[in-house]
Formats: sequence, structure tokens, C-alpha cells
Amino acid sequence: MLAAAALLLVVACQKDIETPSAADLATLTALPLVAPAPASNLSSPAKIALGRALFWDPVLSGGKDVSCASCHHPANGYADALDLAIGSNGQGLGSARHFRAPNDFSFNKRNTPTVLNTAFNGLAADGTCDPAAAAMFWDSRAQSLETQSVMPVATLEEMRGHQYAEAGALDSVVARLRHIPAYATLFGAAFAEATPITAVNIGKAIACFERTLLATDSPYDQYMRGDKTALSTQQVQGLNAFVTSGCAKCHSGPMFSDYKTHVLGVADNGKNPAPDAGLNGTYAFRTPSLRNVALTAPYMHSGTQANLQAVLNFYDPGRGGAPSANSHVSVGQRDPLFPSKVTDPQAIIAFLQSLTATSYDRTVPAAVPSGLAVGGNIQ
Repeated sequence: MLAAAALLLVVACQKDIETPSAADLATLTALPLVAPAPASNLSSPAKIALGRALFWDPVLSGGKDVSCASCHHPANGYADALDLAIGSNGQGLGSARHFRAPNDFSFNKRNTPTVLNTAFNGLAADGTCDPAAAAMFWDSRAQSLETQSVMPVATLEEMRGHQYAEAGALDSVVARLRHIPAYATLFGAAFAEATPITAVNIGKAIACFERTLLATDSPYDQYMRGDKTALSTQQVQGLNAFVTSGCAKCHSGPMFSDYKTHVLGVADNGKNPAPDAGLNGTYAFRTPSLRNVALTAPYMHSGTQANLQAVLNFYDPGRGGAPSANSHVSVGQRDPLFPSKVTDPQAIIAFLQSLTATSYDRTVPAAVPSGLAVGGNIQ
């Protein structure tokens, strides 16, 4: 509330923009410095070390060519710089990634979100969070990092490929790991169980590692923690406009997300063979976090918005956003919280850039336990 009061004092001098209320501003807070973890999977150095190895090791993929890091690489803010990800049968990193065999490819269905700060999913403005129930994926089909982290292993276009059926994917990966002595050691150190190499423990280890991928020192966080020099005048004006334009109605809390699904009418990506109907066929998709958003273009679930200016144009009827961009969603079907006007978009973009942190783990391991190429086919 002190931060909100200070902000109100500054923006009161901005004559051309409505001043947001303290209550509105109070929904936006700094990130804590430590991520919450479920009681069933408390962190340990051994789990983190194992999770890091698994995150970078392509042995988890059917063709032994894709790792988690192939699409969540620190060079791209732990995303991939593509509209739709290229997993199985892919080669290269970031925007240079392509399919090795042009006649055998399937794009991932949706845009790749960053895993930076994913550990904070579910964190409310009042600091409460249940990490075991935190919504994951664009359609919220998984709860918790533990559940989410193993699902790509069984997905055809992400990591599985054509090597085995979906139902047997995790069992096949577990069998592989059990034949690698280095993993027997790592799993044994992380889990005091008679048979520690299991699909459940793979998820737990990756989740523990991902909870170390925190980026909490953005200028915005510094500002909200009391350093009133951390934001420029334009960025403060942008925060003001962000709230008064209605952006904070969905992009709220310390993660700038309400974790709910909304129908917006975003255009489908033509690379998909069929329309993407989202949650339960409703064309609803979960509000993404805006943390480090400047690092993770292109945007929206379909990756069809190339930059932040395009996103703001989509939301502003005065800049071409009035009709629905999706033929399956009428204007009347769009969420009632859809903005009616976006005020001062350039200042909002400047504010969104203040959500970029600089200090986070960019470590690339020199080797992985399988002996395969670190990160998969990303060279």
C-alpha cells in the first residue's frame, strides 16, 4: 500500500491520464524472493541437481533429440522465440530452429511460455499460494509443476515423436534412465526409495529445478520494494495507463495474471491443421504472466502477435481491435473484461519492459548423464 500511495502521488501530476485508485494498484505487488513448494516435494540440492540434468538431457525424448531446454532456453528468456514451438525432429535454437525432415513434422499446438518464475504460478496479491494446485498450460489442463513437467514427454509433437505410443512413453523413458549408471546415482541421492527412478520422481526433480529459475530483480520489483528511482517517468505513466485501461483486471497480482481462462478471439495460427478451441472447446485460454514479457515474443496462445505493439493494437478498438480476429468467436462472445480502450500504449510498453529481470540462472551444463548432446539438437 505504501508503494501504491507513492505511485498515486507521482501520477497525480499526469494531467492527461486518469489516476488509478489505491485499491486497483494494490493488486500489483513485487515478487517474493523464494518460490513456494508443495509439502510433498520439498526442495533439496540433490533434487535440484537431478532436475537440472533431466531438464537439459534429450534422453527424455523419443528420438533422443529434444530436451526441455530445446524450447525453454536461457538465450531466449527460457522460451523459444517462435510462434509455435518445434520439438520432435527439430534442429537449431530459437528463431533459427527448423525441422530436419520436411516431410515429417508437427508444430506444437501453442506458443511456448517461459518457465522463468513459473514457480510462482498461483501466487495471489496477498501472498497466498497452493503450488500443488497451480494452473499450468494455456488451457490449465495441469495443476502443479510436478504434473506439468512430465506431460511433454508423452506428447507427439513436443518430445515423444513416433518412437513409441503415448501410453507407454513415460515407462519407456524410465526404462532408459534405469540403464544409465549416472542417473541411478543421482536419483538415489535425491529420493530415499527402493526404486527411485520413476515417472513421479522425474516430475518432482524437474519441478525442484524449475523452482530455482527465478527472476525477481526487475526495475518494477525494485520500485515496489521502495526504490522510487527504479522506474522512469514514462514507465510510471505506463503503469498508470496499464491499470486505467483495464489490463490489470486480468493481469493482476505479483505474476500479472489472475490464472483464469478468458475468451478473447485471438486469431488461430495457420500452421495448425485445425482451429484451436482452447479449454473444453470454448476458445478460452489462461491469462499468461507478463513477467519478462519483453523477452518472449511472439505473443498470445497462437503466437500470432509479433510484438507488444501488436498486442496492444489487438486490445484497442481504436487501433483495429474491434472485430474478433477469430472467425469462431464473435465480439459478443468475448470476455466482458476485454478492454474498451487502451490509453497511452507507448507508455504501457515502456512499463512492460520494466518487468524484465536481469539476474537469473543462465547456466548451460557442460554435459548430461546420458552422454547425448546437451539440450538436444540445438546447434
